Amino acid sequence: MKKSLTICLIAIHSFFFVNAQIKSPDTFLGYELGSHFTPHYKVADYFRQTAAASPQNIKLIEYGKTNEGRPLLVAVISSSENISKLEEIQRNNIKLSSGTTNNVDLTSQPTIVWLSYNVHGNEANSTETAMKMLYTLSSGQNSQANQWLKNTVVVIDPCLNPDGRDRYVNYFNSVVGKLPNSDASAREHIEPWPGGRPNHYYFDLNRDWAWQTQIESQQRLALYNQWMPQVHVDFHEQSYNEPYYFAPAAEPVHQDITPWQKSFQVVVGKNNAKYFDAEGWGYFTKERFDLLYPSYGDTYPLYNGSIGMTYEQGGIRAGLSVVTNDGDTLTLKDRIAHHFTTGMSTVEVASQNHNKLLEEYKKYFQQALITSPGIYKSYIIKADNLSRLKKLAELLTKNKIDFAFGGDKTGRGFDYDTQKEESFTVGRNDLIVNVQQSRSVLANVLLEPQTFVTDSNTYDITAWALPYIYSLKGYASKENFKGKYSNIEESKATSTNVDKPLAWLFSWGTAEDAQVLVGLQKEKIKVRQADIAFTVAGKAYPAGTLIVLRVENEKMIKDVKDKVVAIATKANKPIQAVSSGFVEKGKDFGSNVYPILKQPKIAIVSGSEVSSLAFGEVWFYIEHDLNLSPSIINAKDINSLDINKVNTLILPDGSYKDFVGDGLTAWINKGGKLILMEDAIESVLEKKGFDIKKKELVIKKDEKPEVSKLLFKNKDKDDYEFAIPGAIYKINLDATHPFSYGIGKSYYTLKTDRKIYEPFIKGWNIGLVDSKSLMAGVVGKKVREELKTGLLIGVQDFGRGQVVYLANDPLFRNFWEGGKTLYGNIIFCSY
Repeated sequence: MKKSLTICLIAIHSFFFVNAQIKSPDTFLGYELGSHFTPHYKVADYFRQTAAASPQNIKLIEYGKTNEGRPLLVAVISSSENISKLEEIQRNNIKLSSGTTNNVDLTSQPTIVWLSYNVHGNEANSTETAMKMLYTLSSGQNSQANQWLKNTVVVIDPCLNPDGRDRYVNYFNSVVGKLPNSDASAREHIEPWPGGRPNHYYFDLNRDWAWQTQIESQQRLALYNQWMPQVHVDFHEQSYNEPYYFAPAAEPVHQDITPWQKSFQVVVGKNNAKYFDAEGWGYFTKERFDLLYPSYGDTYPLYNGSIGMTYEQGGIRAGLSVVTNDGDTLTLKDRIAHHFTTGMSTVEVASQNHNKLLEEYKKYFQQALITSPGIYKSYIIKADNLSRLKKLAELLTKNKIDFAFGGDKTGRGFDYDTQKEESFTVGRNDLIVNVQQSRSVLANVLLEPQTFVTDSNTYDITAWALPYIYSLKGYASKENFKGKYSNIEESKATSTNVDKPLAWLFSWGTAEDAQVLVGLQKEKIKVRQADIAFTVAGKAYPAGTLIVLRVENEKMIKDVKDKVVAIATKANKPIQAVSSGFVEKGKDFGSNVYPILKQPKIAIVSGSEVSSLAFGEVWFYIEHDLNLSPSIINAKDINSLDINKVNTLILPDGSYKDFVGDGLTAWINKGGKLILMEDAIESVLEKKGFDIKKKELVIKKDEKPEVSKLLFKNKDKDDYEFAIPGAIYKINLDATHPFSYGIGKSYYTLKTDRKIYEPFIKGWNIGLVDSKSLMAGVVGKKVREELKTGLLIGVQDFGRGQVVYLANDPLFRNFWEGGKTLYGNIIFCSY
């Protein structure tokens, strides 16, 4: 008896001793939480210190680093009993998400709640709140929390975007005075470009969950898919003039989101409301934030069986204190209190309903193995371009979506291109996704040809079917297809007669081809490109083929053969060598249809005139996809370019009207290539030398303006007739132009605005749309009329240079893979 009492007293003493070592954020930081913004390194230190002080209640996982080297980490918090068997809990949870097991005891399995903070860097209260949540849940001083943690495992990610957040925090801390200025016009409330919202490469990480183009998303989702929580909350901030938003969400809600998922959002919302009502805090639900686009921090978890929710506190750029339009003063301490309340409320509800959450979670994945969520059972993606097909396979793998290759069956299905039921045959390398799998909902959402949308007032794009994104032929079939093979059958990258041929030939049209060209040009090797198809030594080569003439290069580079072989080997590209330039079809190699490609010397304009997200897409693509190092310049400097240092200038989506001058046009005349993207085109309209003209909708003389049907109660909604939140159009290409090499006669683009241009009378109409171009997505009646015909991709000669007009963004969020081929052509190809 005495021995048992002694052990008990030791245990009690140990509990209080260890937990006494847990410092509150105020004590650790040396200031009251909410009185300063905390740099990320101090946040990381606090999480490490707290985890070290309470190992029986916390497991700290450092899952990666950002572009700028800041740590990415999560704290896993629960009762000591749960932490002691955490690996078993994690394994059991993954078993439940497989849909194939019945041997997990749900009564002893806790619910996993994942709380994600600060995906947008300047929504900075979230990370401060995360420290308070960590302390409250782990210190043992909150008796309610102690009870909740018996039924829950809480994962806290304090900052999904440390680089962006520190950009904001460092700015604010550098300009705030001894006391914060609550006047919204004070400089501490006005961030300089690019602001803290995006990551290092200026990407919106809350649009990257499914696509995982950014290093933060890739590392986080790898961890997320090892845990697969039942509840996930993404904490945000909106305008400081707004109250608080929490679930349930607004329409449109994707039809694959289950009744249980929708109903439990209401349960959580009512519990949040109970606490907000008690304090008299303002809030709203069922407005503005919908559940459609699959790459958000609420929808991605929903499509993976979780209860995914967004919470939005008013407060972007509010600093430590700001006076709102209502005359109230909103402080950082207020914002922390609100986020803390909903965080704790969510843990409470999850704990109280943990059995039901687990039962429904298990049922969700079991159902996925029985019945496909949509009308299609299989998706077949043709191996038209192996490079892009491999990238599609990589995306599916990141998202744990099962697929296979090949077969010998024929069938029928919806043809994404013709929009009709067509017959097809499955080839050896064709990729097949059978929707009857544990990740069936996510697979269906990403692949379905048309997303059913109940409301045009959506927060983001309304079309994203993967065959369009990857510019691959695809079929959606109601038949049950399954692939035979786990891998693509590839021809080995063999080389023929590489020793002393007349020329080495390389294909063109993939990312790897562009990397070969970059590698060759970096070694000062002259590379030519075929402007027409040709046949030599009995083999046909398409327009776009790259040609390296041996003797031409040996004059300057003695070891040219070794360099060519090394570059091709690194890219795993075959070398085709020919011994004669006398062709059977086409034109001989001495013809002027094989011009030398100019090595691009690229400058990108940045600054307050430019959309930071648009700039980031170009910057990231050129550095990561092409392995080139662009110069980043300001808009004011575009009239003083040196053609010997910059021969390609990119103006991303932005406003440059005040900067387009004689210096820029003189540079183009000397041979410069100017690439204007989206609204950048508006900056040259009616300027001397620029031939582009906006297409205006022709109104018939006897046509009367329609009387507005918009009701006052819907004043905050978009007028559906003028809506185009993001739809996919098929652009008809001039297949003979170099910009179409490796693409063909058509290209799928994402259209997010109503802008369209008149086809050139003098110039090259590379990409046109017609009345049959709309493939998928929400487009209002008026916008359909406006986009019925016109120019979206064009080029005009300008002295010895060119001006390229891109009405749409080919690099959209860097996941639009088909657009990368087009953009590579624009960067490299001559004519």
